Amino acid sequence: MLHVLANRTYRHLFLAQIIALLGTGLATVALGLLAFDLAGENAGLVLGTALAIKMVAYVGVAPVAAAFAERLPRRATLVALDIVRAGVAVLLPFVTEIWQVYVLIFALQSASAAFTPTFQATIPDVLPDEKEYTRALSLSRLAYDLESLVSPMIAAALLTVISFHSLFAGTVVGFLVSAALVLTVVLPSPKPSAPRGIYDRTTRGIRIYLATPRLRGLLAINMAVAAAGAVVIVNTVVYVQAVFGLGQSETAMALAAFGGGSMVVALALPRLLDSLPDRPVMLAGAAILAVATLAATAIESFDVLLFVWFVVGVGYSLAQTPSGRLLRRSSHAEDRPALFAAQFALSHACWLVTYPLAGWAGASFGLSATAMLLTIIATVGTVVAMYLWPSADPEIIEHSHEALPMSHPHWGEGHPEGRHRHAHPFVIDDLHASWPNIRP
Repeated sequence: MLHVLANRTYRHLFLAQIIALLGTGLATVALGLLAFDLAGENAGLVLGTALAIKMVAYVGVAPVAAAFAERLPRRATLVALDIVRAGVAVLLPFVTEIWQVYVLIFALQSASAAFTPTFQATIPDVLPDEKEYTRALSLSRLAYDLESLVSPMIAAALLTVISFHSLFAGTVVGFLVSAALVLTVVLPSPKPSAPRGIYDRTTRGIRIYLATPRLRGLLAINMAVAAAGAVVIVNTVVYVQAVFGLGQSETAMALAAFGGGSMVVALALPRLLDSLPDRPVMLAGAAILAVATLAATAIESFDVLLFVWFVVGVGYSLAQTPSGRLLRRSSHAEDRPALFAAQFALSHACWLVTYPLAGWAGASFGLSATAMLLTIIATVGTVVAMYLWPSADPEIIEHSHEALPMSHPHWGEGHPEGRHRHAHPFVIDDLHASWPNIRP
């Protein structure tokens, strides 16, 4: 897996990702302490509102940012957004009012909503070989999982010698180092797309996404992932500290079990995806999530919780990690940033539903009923994904262009299959507005 780091451009981008993630992790810990400092016992309400603001920024800003950024140099865009994020982080230690936290969080997450899809869309162009790209996706998944484990540990160690306000300095440094690393490489830029209006550019990624059967299936899988993930992320502290009467270290252990399951799968996925298609792997992950969420309705001990959370992590990584391969396969290079932005927005829209649902239902009806409700959502998502994503999903598809003149240069692509028909790798674009019926 690590041999992809021999590519200098990817190596620097990967290091930039890790360092920025560590900075973000420190900010997450510091933000929780800042919320308690400002709001006391209402800190949970402040953090919940901040989390909702984060998701609204992700859902609303990503497609718009992608529309404006598609014609800008990628390196300059990524560096500028890192600098914006660093600038916002500089201001966080100086806030004195809760509304200021909300404004700065929206600004920070809006910049992240523009940065992340652009960053993700760059990697397939840096690593055009599918096997190398698959390994890069697994490394990215490992980076996210390690961040969730390592950042709290680093923060805890730092807090023994500095105040929590100083943790924001680590965030600033992380974003600035990320920007410096991006500056050290030359990033490929796809050929510019045809001139389009702002509405067309803003909605293009979502229209391609929803017109592609495998991506409609991915959206249903995203909902299953969000349903199961919300049980872990929102209610772990309630299970551990309220139900079992344990402490913060056990809460960290439970979250580590979830991250550990995800990491184990991320390490194994490249070899698995060398021999298996994406569809059965991702659907198996979604099914595991549904079963594990059902098991969460009857957790009676901390040991059982650790095992169930580990299994959720396994399903989480199986269902989510290969998604970048589907996006790469379903778009031209010039449409890739818009499509990654659509995935970013739509997947976080799922979390925007399940996060508050897990918290509200847990407080109103109890953990078992909440887990059952989210099990239903995860199960429906899995079944819908099986229906929307056909098992026959070839890359090269025979299709017709009845209205396209035979003199059009597009007829030179692919293999002719008769008059007004040919076959080539099929994606939704200006010449292919809808998915063809695949002949048996």
